[in-house]
Amino acid sequence: MAQPLAEVLTRLRVGNQTFIINFYQQQREHFTHWAGLNHQVEPAQAHELLRAVLLEFYDQVADGRLTKLPDDLRAHLYSMAYERIAAEKNTAGLPVVEASRRQRLLELFGHLGSDCQKILMYFYFRGYNFEKVAGKMGFANATVARLQKSGCVRTLYELVSRGPGLTAPDEEAIDL
Repeated sequence: MAQPLAEVLTRLRVGNQTFIINFYQQQREHFTHWAGLNHQVEPAQAHELLRAVLLEFYDQVADGRLTKLPDDLRAHLYSMAYERIAAEKNTAGLPVVEASRRQRLLELFGHLGSDCQKILMYFYFRGYNFEKVAGKMGFANATVARLQKSGCVRTLYELVSRGPGLTAPDEEAIDL
């Protein structure tokens, strides 16, 4: 990591992923050992977790949520991985009714079109404001993004209201 931090951020923002690829290659074994020792994560799962964390980090840099590299990048990324592991363990202990409700919502979410899925993911899970959603989705402005999100939530609500026997019409995704 001999590159100056500002240069790394600039390269990441313009889509150059060399830094991330190099980090993955250099840290993969150490991360696997850490995840296995501290969190009982299998090697294949650890590799996938590290890739997911690096992609999340890349997204944070690319869309401006992260404006400077942390002093200890490895500790920052390991912390992100720990948060994912802890969240996964927390959901595993849900009561059966809540777990099945969440599974049903996830299944219904899959019936939405890809644009609706992206909009809802950006807004609810990544915390993007409507301006940022509009930019990511190519909408004219924040108002259009808000209206699109509203329509997607309405569609998801209608799917939930239909009851447990839902099958998507003609097995195609439902979109606005």
